[in-house]
Amino acid sequence: MMRRPSNLLFVLALGCAAFAARPVAAQMNMASPAPAPTAAPAPSAAEAAFLAKIMRDLPKRYPSTQSAVRAGYVRFTNEDKTGAISYVNIKAWNTTDPDVPAQLWYDVNGRLIGADFSVRRDPAASPAPPSLFGIDPKRFYTVGAHIHYVTCNKTSGKCVYGKAVGAAKYAAIGDVEHPTADGLVKAGAVTDPASVSAVFLYPAIYDVSVWVVPNPLGQFADMNPNVTPSAHAGRGEDDPM
Repeated sequence: MMRRPSNLLFVLALGCAAFAARPVAAQMNMASPAPAPTAAPAPSAAEAAFLAKIMRDLPKRYPSTQSAVRAGYVRFTNEDKTGAISYVNIKAWNTTDPDVPAQLWYDVNGRLIGADFSVRRDPAASPAPPSLFGIDPKRFYTVGAHIHYVTCNKTSGKCVYGKAVGAAKYAAIGDVEHPTADGLVKAGAVTDPASVSAVFLYPAIYDVSVWVVPNPLGQFADMNPNVTPSAHAGRGEDDPM
């Protein structure tokens, strides 16, 4: 959800360059307040109907992380800056049912707070963003392919989330559509294949992120004032190796 690291880094780089060009005195007097969260454009009638359905139905279907796991979802990230921990259903990358999103998000207390709906894309082609569930195609953004994995210590039970290997790097040693723990060893990502509890392709997709809990900024907004991230929020997922 809300994963636009390359754009963010580009903006930060431009900001740093402009800042460095200012006189020292101007830099010292320059305040740097955090920008206010941006509200999303108001939903259309079709989008409002879709939002009403998922805000009503998804909390009933997936009221806890345990219910998500029973339905085939697997946790793969740390808590990101919005307060969301993501669980994925790799059978739903091409989301065909609004009741089965590609991803579900929970806060640190196990409350369902949002979801992702996606469509696989061909990076070599340039098709228009998809039309899905009445959502405006302009709300979709693109995510590049990478291999996600989770490792767990068998003794302590502690798991490490948010790890990924670039799809091109993995393709040099194995089948990106069907990655394995042994493949991660060959890629230099892990040393013990037995420590890998989950590994899967996060394909190139068009994705739209939607809050399930009410959001005064709109259900498609990047941030939600009704969700309070924990003190450890912000790591999300690491950049692929």
